Amino acid sequence: MQVEPESMRVAYGTTLAELGANHKDIVVLDADLSCSTQTQRFGDKFPNRFFNVGIAEQNMADVSAGLSIAGKIVFMSSFAVFLSRAYEQIRNAIAIQNLNVKIVATHGGISVGPDGGSHQMLEDFNLMRGLPNMKVFVPADARETAALTKALVNINGPCYMRVSRMSVLPIYSKKFKFDPFKADVLKRGKDVSLFASGLMVKEAMEAADMLKKEGINAEVINVHCLKPIDSKTLLNSARKTGAVVTSEEHSIYGGLGSATAEILAEHYPVPMIRIGVKDKFGQSGKPEELFKFYGLTAKDIYKAAKKVLKRKEGKK
Repeated sequence: MQVEPESMRVAYGTTLAELGANHKDIVVLDADLSCSTQTQRFGDKFPNRFFNVGIAEQNMADVSAGLSIAGKIVFMSSFAVFLSRAYEQIRNAIAIQNLNVKIVATHGGISVGPDGGSHQMLEDFNLMRGLPNMKVFVPADARETAALTKALVNINGPCYMRVSRMSVLPIYSKKFKFDPFKADVLKRGKDVSLFASGLMVKEAMEAADMLKKEGINAEVINVHCLKPIDSKTLLNSARKTGAVVTSEEHSIYGGLGSATAEILAEHYPVPMIRIGVKDKFGQSGKPEELFKFYGLTAKDIYKAAKKVLKRKEGKK
């Protein structure tokens, strides 16, 4: 039976609508993009608890804060890049007061594709990780998106979750064990650690298969929670392998690579290479072309692993 790609956005919207039936205190806001973010699925079932604020992301954040103060569990959604317009309101109205608002951003990263650099948000994890009280998540496939959406309802305080525009092949089975705050060891290994987030998890798994053909046993870990990051799992892996490669569909500044470097530098320095967009904006193109252009493929992770292994061995 052929496995088909699944949409993270549809998983988010469908799960949100399902949650609405059992959680009468959930309200959902969108900024005129509910068809794209898939929050329309909640709005169709619960129109009295759905609010389209129009192209007014700053207002959406303030209204979300007010609804949270009134005791609601609030989900607010838009494209990742458009939510940056509301950063001041997210900071001052939501994060400072530690309000129970779930910010779910769609269309993150270069996988947005032909919409180009103006719509390809590559800095959002950096922005959100820097906010006190904010928890930051990035699922690897549609099934993990559904699991995280369910988890957000039970996590108190502000959360940020980024999902992708494109549909992706599933990594997880339909029934899998899930802990929102624990990094998931997908493949155990002893030679090099491959830490990945979001769409790069699939690429890391493929890179591990490439390395295995050369007798290199790579450990692959899906880091779906960037803050608070599961430092224990990452450090245990680094201590075991002595070499780390991080990969993310984000700038190399402020995301998974930075978070991992902070942990290793303070607790257990090992040779490390970051795979990500290297201080550049995106551009228009097909997602697969852009991943190749910006060096975000399994082959790039494979090459980085070979390089970091040489550094571990003391070779140039």
